Amino acid sequence: MTSWEIGNLAYLVLLGAVLAFWFFVSNRQSLGRTVKQAAAWGFIFLGTIAVIGLWDDIRSTVRPMQSINTETGQITLPRAPDGHYYATLQVNGAPVRFLVDTGASEIVLTAEDATRAGLDLDTLAYTGRAMTANGMVRTAPVTLDEIALGPVTDRDLRAFVNEGEMDHSLLGMTYLRRWERIEITNDGLILSR
Repeated sequence: MTSWEIGNLAYLVLLGAVLAFWFFVSNRQSLGRTVKQAAAWGFIFLGTIAVIGLWDDIRSTVRPMQSINTETGQITLPRAPDGHYYATLQVNGAPVRFLVDTGASEIVLTAEDATRAGLDLDTLAYTGRAMTANGMVRTAPVTLDEIALGPVTDRDLRAFVNEGEMDHSLLGMTYLRRWERIEITNDGLILSR
């Protein structure tokens, strides 16, 4: 702790002591009630500080994130509250959140994600068709220069841009087959290469 930090701490302690003294002196007629109120505010303050200090741990428990184990070469994708698995990959250097879909045969990008990945939607030829839960949609074939999940990078992958409305881009089997092993456990979906 530097002398500047010690000085700031001493100032805050002194200020707190003066405020506490004034509070008790001004409310000495109803000291019991005052002490209860001060204790309640103290607990609220301590609880707020605890939440701020532990926010990273709380967030990872409430909303688990994908984790990468570089020693074993495994990537774990936690199960989302909706029961699906999501992965954030770097597509041409841009982060894209995918729904892992073993029922999809290809990588399918939403128009928004395709734009984020640097693809020009005006130059795409929507020559393909795909049957989705919402019916038939037109698709445009594209080649992704680079797609990375953690330390694992693949180049020149074929994908499609969906012309219709989609909530998420889909990470289909053409990408998932590149992994040596896909395992579902209680902790999530584990990809190993």
